[in-house]
This record gives sequence, structure tokens and C-alpha cells, in this order.
Amino acid sequence: MSRILIVNGAVLTMNEERKVYDPGYVYIEQDRIIGVGGMSDERLDGWRSGAERTIDAKGMAVIPGLVNGHTHLFQTFLRGVSDDYKLSDWLRQVIWPGSLAMEPEDFHLAALIGCIENLKSGATTIMDHHYVHTDEANTEGVLRAMAETGIRGYLARGGVDLSYEPRLKEAEADIFSRTDALLDRWSGEASGRIEIAMGPLNLYGCSRGFLEKAARFSEDRGLITHIHVAETSDQIENTLSRFGLRNLELVEAVGMLGPRTQVVHGIWLNDDELELLAKSGASVIHCPVSNMYLASGVARVPEMLKRGINVALGTDGPGSNNCQDNLEVLKFAACLHKVEHLDSTLLPAMEVLEMGTRGGARALGREAELGSLAPGMKADLAIVNLQKAHIAPVHRYSSALVYNANGNDVHAVLVNGSLVVENGRCTWVDEEEIIRRAQRRVDELREKLSSAYAVFGSRD
Repeated sequence: MSRILIVNGAVLTMNEERKVYDPGYVYIEQDRIIGVGGMSDERLDGWRSGAERTIDAKGMAVIPGLVNGHTHLFQTFLRGVSDDYKLSDWLRQVIWPGSLAMEPEDFHLAALIGCIENLKSGATTIMDHHYVHTDEANTEGVLRAMAETGIRGYLARGGVDLSYEPRLKEAEADIFSRTDALLDRWSGEASGRIEIAMGPLNLYGCSRGFLEKAARFSEDRGLITHIHVAETSDQIENTLSRFGLRNLELVEAVGMLGPRTQVVHGIWLNDDELELLAKSGASVIHCPVSNMYLASGVARVPEMLKRGINVALGTDGPGSNNCQDNLEVLKFAACLHKVEHLDSTLLPAMEVLEMGTRGGARALGREAELGSLAPGMKADLAIVNLQKAHIAPVHRYSSALVYNANGNDVHAVLVNGSLVVENGRCTWVDEEEIIRRAQRRVDELREKLSSAYAVFGSRD
């Protein structure tokens, strides 16, 4: 479908002026937005006659597609296995055994469900940090799922050369050669929707030499570097004992800190590290639900924003959230920092929306194409139904979206100008069949693992 007109909705452009057209329209040709404005725009009649499809968004909000800045799609198969664990125990007893038991088709199915869930909660772009390479077909399965569902997907090819779990360790040369192979095969695929990033998994699983080579690799190829940093206080102690450096100091020392760097979590950063972030132009990917779920701590987001640091939002993987509801993340982000600082004025709704849209686009280096609604921008947007008992009546659209709406309220989603969600249903894939297949495989995995790991045997 090449020409689509959306009319009568409250259009939150998320441009620099945060302009809202109420009621307004968005006109799309191919994969680009051609026009945005109010319903009295004199150009509207001409676009009505030329449109191949008109969507009436009365009672709905039209927003730029949300950017899920950090997730692990394979963890869809592991959500809710067991809650109430600290991070180290959760990894050893749930994530590692579960992921090591998964087969290539499991990664494809898990990613399909994960992409569906992201789209249906308003995310048009995701950054998947994929690090389980027991079979190279695992990664291919994730990328195929992105292509098949219609989402705009970045895959940060994760890796560790040391290891806390030996079966996840890879030879340094293999990590780089396999990343190059992914770049050759997948970069720009699916009408430009698929991209590859460099994703050293974390600092405690990587040697300094590997991190230095990864920094040069990313620089040579112009890649985003996506890495977990300062998620727990133990991780700070790890790099201090090994290198005499705090987490972000190490990232800078190996040459990895710059405008294309995405610091995931960034909870345990001190003042000097915040200053390093501000000077470098790096972005922080804030995952408030995961940080609360694992009791990792609270990132200093209000201070980051005051220092001019770009902050984007992420769900984190379904193993530590346990869902990927991107609208839900908005509310958690706002409320977490209000209560942390005992200051209800922090992070107003429009500022949180900006983190979820323009902040995510800026972290990808694509603010000129994504994150706001304006002529020339990519036609990536979500339409959210506000005529629900838990939302209406509406006084302020930003407040309704951040504090009332959830993924079940998403009516339609367009990515690259294609309608990938309509009437709350994904249009490119058969959701019911995918879920049936996935449940069968998860039941088999539970049977396989239950004798060795008690958490996989309980159905309480």
C-alpha cells in the first residue's frame, strides 16, 4: 500500500516544538511522510482523492513509533520461569540453562513472538542484544523474524571472550568474522529495515584486549556499539579489581566511548562518569522495569537529562520484565524517578514520550528519519485508541499515553509505510499459530530441564 491518509486523530508530532494537531492528519506515500497538519489544511482535499487507504483515527492519538532501545528477544521463551531472583542467580538458574537448551527454531519462534509483542505495543524499532551463539542459525532465526513481522530491527551481535558460562564463550576471531558475515548478509535487508550493531555483552565477560579490538572494529565499520554497563554494584567492583577502573572509565579507556555508543542501564555511574557521558555524546538506554524487577538500582536519569545526556528507553528482555509492553515502560520510567527523588515534578509526561521516541532515534543516529512526525521522515508511527474506560475522558494526550495507555490500546502501526498492525492484530504473520507452536516447544523444554533445574518443574 503506497498512499495512506490518517485523519481526525490527535497528532503528537514530537518535533522540537512538541507540536500537537488536534484534530490532525498524516499523509504517507511509499515509506515516507509527505504531509502533517491540522484538518483545515487546504492540501488535505487533494490528498484525500489520491489516497489508496484512509484511516479514521477519531478518538485516537497518532504518535511516532516508539523505539525499544534494548531487549533480548530469545528470552520470550524464558519469561516467568521464576521470579524473585537476584541477577547472578537468575542468570545461572534460568537464563543460561534455558538458552543453552534452546534449538535454532526456538530462537526463531521466540523472536517472532517478541517482534509481535513489540509491534502491538507501539514499538516500530527494536535493538535486540543477541548473545547465544550455540548455533549460528540462532542469529539467522532472530533476523528472519524481524524481516517476517515487518518491524525495523537492529541486532547487536553480542559476544564474550572470557566467560562466566563456558558454553557462551567464543574465540575472539570468530566473534569478528561472524559479525562481518552478518553485515554482508543482513545489513539493509528487508527494504532497509534490518541493521547490525556491535554488541560486546558486558565488561565482566570480556577481556580488555577484546574490548579494544571491538572498539576499533565498530569504528572502522561505522557501527553502533551496544553494551551492558554498570547494571549492578558488583560489576563496578569487578572492573575496579581487574583494571583499577570503574565501568565507564574502562569503556573510555579501550576507545569505545563515543556518539555511536549505547550504554545499557548505566545505573551505578558516579559524577565523573556522567561527565564522561556528556562529553562523549553517548546515549544511555534506560530499562526501568527490568531494573526494578532485578533490584539492580535506579539510574540517575533526571541528572543525565540535565547534563544533556541522551536517554532512550528499553524494555530489556522478557526474562527480566517480563513483557515488552513499550507503553507500560513510559509509566514506569516516570513513576520510578518521582518516588526515588520524592519529587513529583520530575519527568513530565511529554519528556518521557520524547525519551521513547526522539531519544531512541537519537541513540541510533537517525533523528533525521525517525522519532518524530514531519514531512520527509520515515513512515513509522503508532495509532493508540484513547476511547477506553481506563483512559477516557482525556484532558491531556501526553498524560493519557504515559499514565493510562498500555499495549492493548494500540489500534494500528505502520513501519516503512506498511500497515503491520491493524485493529490490534499483526497483519504479516499468524499470531495464533506462532503462539501454539511456541507453547509446544516450551513445554518440551520444561520437560527436558525439569530434572536438573527445579524452577523449570514448577507450575505454581
